[in-house]
Amino acid sequence: MDFITNILSAINGVVWGVPMLVGILGIGLFMQFRLGFLPIRKLGTGFKLLFEKNDKRGEGQISPFNALMTALSATIGTGNIAGVATAVVLGGPGALFWMWMTALVGMATKYSEAVLAVRFREVDKYGNYVGGPMYYIKNGLGKNWVWLGTVFAIFGSFAGFGIGNTVQANSVADVLESNFGISTTITAIVLVILVGAVLIGGIKRIADVAGKLVPIMTVGYFGAGIVVLALNVTAIPDAIVLIVKSAFTPVAAQGGFAGAAVWAAIRFGVARGVFSNEAGLGSAPIAHATAKTQNPVRQGLIAMLGTFIDTIIVCSVTGLTIVITGQWLTGQSGATLTAASFSIAIPGGNYIVAIALAIFAFTTILGWSFYGEKCVQYLFGPKAIMPFRIAWLIALPVGATQSLEFVWLLADTLNAMMAIPNLIALALLSPVVYRLTRDHIKDVNADRIELDKETHSVSKKEAEAE
Repeated sequence: MDFITNILSAINGVVWGVPMLVGILGIGLFMQFRLGFLPIRKLGTGFKLLFEKNDKRGEGQISPFNALMTALSATIGTGNIAGVATAVVLGGPGALFWMWMTALVGMATKYSEAVLAVRFREVDKYGNYVGGPMYYIKNGLGKNWVWLGTVFAIFGSFAGFGIGNTVQANSVADVLESNFGISTTITAIVLVILVGAVLIGGIKRIADVAGKLVPIMTVGYFGAGIVVLALNVTAIPDAIVLIVKSAFTPVAAQGGFAGAAVWAAIRFGVARGVFSNEAGLGSAPIAHATAKTQNPVRQGLIAMLGTFIDTIIVCSVTGLTIVITGQWLTGQSGATLTAASFSIAIPGGNYIVAIALAIFAFTTILGWSFYGEKCVQYLFGPKAIMPFRIAWLIALPVGATQSLEFVWLLADTLNAMMAIPNLIALALLSPVVYRLTRDHIKDVNADRIELDKETHSVSKKEAEAE
């Protein structure tokens, strides 16, 4: 086992090396520049579209809001609590800065993914909408690139059992046992029952559950974090200065902190940022492809909010709390470090983190079950859905009751392997994203001009009547 772990560690070092970081940041920057920083400029428009009441949204299965909540259910998880803490421990406070940068460029990546997912989605024989990287590779790049879509689907199928299943189940079981004394066996049984009950209903039930749980858990955790930051408001400026400074200069060893070079800050900041918000990974567009929408661009503007909410809002609360309270110097790591940081500031803070982590991980299991299901369906057809769901449920108690250091490593590696075919597709299909965006802007401007003309005409007639 040690031999396999060493080989996997070596592979992990390669796939998360310079080429991957350049690829993730490079594609995001390229799309931001090509789109004229539209994802950042139109952030407000994205929120407006998210809450817009529109009975004529277009074809699809679930509302744009629930599509985003489904995507967020998979992204807001252990990465926001344990992942941020691990990044700071391994890369220093500067890792948080690189998480922010990954999110800002990742908004363009997530926008592009959703635009392509809606543009090239399909309808299966049961009338369900299916899409994602494997479909925009097949339908957008042509038959000569079908193999690349297959590669993504294979990696996505296996990665789901790591990042979206066993790792999450293990996190839930561990946090409930350490904070509330609940047996891992009981947690495993409850997880199987709850997840099974939701999976029976497919994407619509997953979306309904996500649409209710995700906003509540996000606002609750964010609210607790705001209380912590408010109680330490005078320390925030120094913390931000430390984060920015540490992003470009090495941090010396002190207390329980082993020290970190600039490269470590960049590597772990970007890696954990992607692990958290999944921009460039290719998972979220699988959910956005099911949205009822009038055109791809509208859903793209909504999809990019996921990266902003996940990293700029939720991860920032975790990271700032860890830095401000000084707990990053204690030698602790993961969810334990985040829990300790919250406990320093508010009584029972560890319980808040424990409950948040349990709910975050549960919804991640639901979101990733859909992603894995669609990857398997792409490979073997709709008949493979039920066997996949059974395997998904069987994996939960394994994850909840076993030590998962190896699975964490495997999940991290498979994440990168998923990103490779998706980033290639985004680069090759970037002209399509640009053209669809340009045409949409022209249509919006034309409608605005027409509306202005109508308004002017009505005003003129009213004036004449007077």
